[in-house]
Amino acid sequence: MTTAARQIRFERTPRGWLMAACAAIVLLAGCATGPDANPRDPWEPMNRQVFAFNEAFDEVAFKPVAVAYTAVTPRLVRAGVTNFFNNLGDAWSLFNNVLQGKLQASVETYFRLTVNTFWGIGGVFDVATEIGVPAHPEDFGQTLGLWGLPTGPYLVLPFFGSSNVRDALATPADTFGYPVTLVNPVALRNSLAALNAVDKRANFLRAGDLLDESALDKYVFRRDAFLQKRRNDIYDGSPPPEDEDPTEPQNSSGKP
Repeated sequence: MTTAARQIRFERTPRGWLMAACAAIVLLAGCATGPDANPRDPWEPMNRQVFAFNEAFDEVAFKPVAVAYTAVTPRLVRAGVTNFFNNLGDAWSLFNNVLQGKLQASVETYFRLTVNTFWGIGGVFDVATEIGVPAHPEDFGQTLGLWGLPTGPYLVLPFFGSSNVRDALATPADTFGYPVTLVNPVALRNSLAALNAVDKRANFLRAGDLLDESALDKYVFRRDAFLQKRRNDIYDGSPPPEDEDPTEPQNSSGKP
């Protein structure tokens, strides 16, 4: 195979995959969309059922563990746990920053990763932030968004929570790209994954309590907050007007 042929094949394969994924999102978007459906949330009845399941599971099993973890673990230790897992996440963020062609963010993320790993004792201490190097968290869903893949409809996943079709497609890559998945033996890997999940939930205890007290409709509040956050994530905090955003689902009926 000539060099030119290899180059053509390399160029066509990602584009073909991207077009196929776009087509899948368009088909999914049209499956359950009624005339009065929210164009961003056409599967709202199904999503609300999954949301209710997640809330019940959290209330019965997940939140009590996070409350107990917070009660018995000193704040300094919890901060070290959060820093450790954030440092692991920087490795996947570095990969996605490179895929997105963000040179400065890639260099700064690599610097964070090396400084925190070696000088922060495996990431337990966030030395990089202390010396003024910002974090640039990126995931594969953001990478697909920057490559032009539409978000697709809003989607609530069991256990994972708020998402959209594009992020759902990216979830396997984000899961297997996280360094914890490379840990052996399996028992240690599962323990680290569980600790990471509990630590993340513990960090949102206060925010969750405030939401319970203030939100008239928790589902709508979380949906709208998630959609706005993801738009900001894709465009690094400077999203275009929604009617000019090629990654957003468009409402052909003209209804808001």
